[in-house]
Amino acid sequence: MTSYFCPCPRGMEQALADELAEIAHTTGSTTLKVHNQVPGGVHCSGAMFDAYRINLHSRIASRVLMRIANRTYANENDIYDLVLEQPWENWFTLDETIRVDITAIKSPLTSLEFTTLKIKDAVCDRFRDRFGKRPSVDTREPDMRIFGFLDQRNFTIYLDTSGEALFKRGWREETGDAPLRENLAAGILRVAGWKPGVPLFDPMCGSGTILIEAAQMVQGIPPGARRRFAFEKFRNFDAKAWQEIKSAVKPNPLPAEPTIFGSDISGDMVAMTRHNLRAAGILFEVPLKQIEAQQVQAPTSTPGLLVTNPPYGERIGVRGDSTIPQDEMAVGFYQQLSSTLKQRFAGWTVYLFTADLGVPKMLRLKESRKTPFFNGALECRLFRFDMVAGFNRRDGAKPDGAKPDQATPR
Repeated sequence: MTSYFCPCPRGMEQALADELAEIAHTTGSTTLKVHNQVPGGVHCSGAMFDAYRINLHSRIASRVLMRIANRTYANENDIYDLVLEQPWENWFTLDETIRVDITAIKSPLTSLEFTTLKIKDAVCDRFRDRFGKRPSVDTREPDMRIFGFLDQRNFTIYLDTSGEALFKRGWREETGDAPLRENLAAGILRVAGWKPGVPLFDPMCGSGTILIEAAQMVQGIPPGARRRFAFEKFRNFDAKAWQEIKSAVKPNPLPAEPTIFGSDISGDMVAMTRHNLRAAGILFEVPLKQIEAQQVQAPTSTPGLLVTNPPYGERIGVRGDSTIPQDEMAVGFYQQLSSTLKQRFAGWTVYLFTADLGVPKMLRLKESRKTPFFNGALECRLFRFDMVAGFNRRDGAKPDGAKPDQATPR
């Protein structure tokens, strides 16, 4: 069995571990085993074919890194020696370009840049010693990505099986400003407990990432169905097995009635979402509207989940007065949004993913749960609000029968 490490957005580790176990179950893999979670990822093990499966099916993992070797180290020469010992020629040829990246936690080494150079030199020297030539380095679009990880005492070297990061699904052609990454959107949906068939509404959909992740789940489209992977260039790549894994995917019946809905204040964003839905292979209707979030109505009579990544800065003030300070504009926006949620979304569960930790105060609502996540290096929260009947009151009293963990006016 081979050891793998699947990095993910920080805070999504449990969601990824659950997803990996689900992939093992749904694909019938008897070899894929989920091990420990660490900040920023999940360790697992399995056959080479399990790396194929995870790359194809995981919506939350950022990559699937295959562990090549691990050893304690004292200096850069120890790292060079370990990398030089590895049979890189068994995995790829001189014709493939390479790139080396390194991550460290509490490493005593003074220069990660120098350590990265030593790893690159060791790989290249391995080829030169055997074939008289070195592979080329390509930092932009390499065929093979080699990752090193250092802690205080140990060094681990990985070969990336994914290629481009897995959040790059292969459909995105257009994005809005600072789009939510696809694997983060998928993780948010999983943490929120959304399942196909449950009404889902994103009233600030931007370029449509949350809607598209959900729509692909409804239709049964694997996240990796429209892209290629680094493992397809491995020397031991089994094209027949890969084709069988892909052929085992069966699409779901298309829904008879819409259950996924979106809107945005910007007509350009709505058009972009519509385009991206088509590019992602979505064959059923996802109703979209151009409307301010403060003016939306619940799209179904059956309560569901409202999940959104609220805008900030200029997008809040698309139709506002540019002379109003941004903070005042944000407070006004959230106060109006709060009224809309209270009056029109009774029975719905609302999830707001934001880096602005003051959102509940601006909404004048008490969250029932807040889950910390990181969007890259940016600390964020997924706030949950349970919208109950009786919100449209001004006295701040709890609705009759409201439980302490329900969203209530502040």
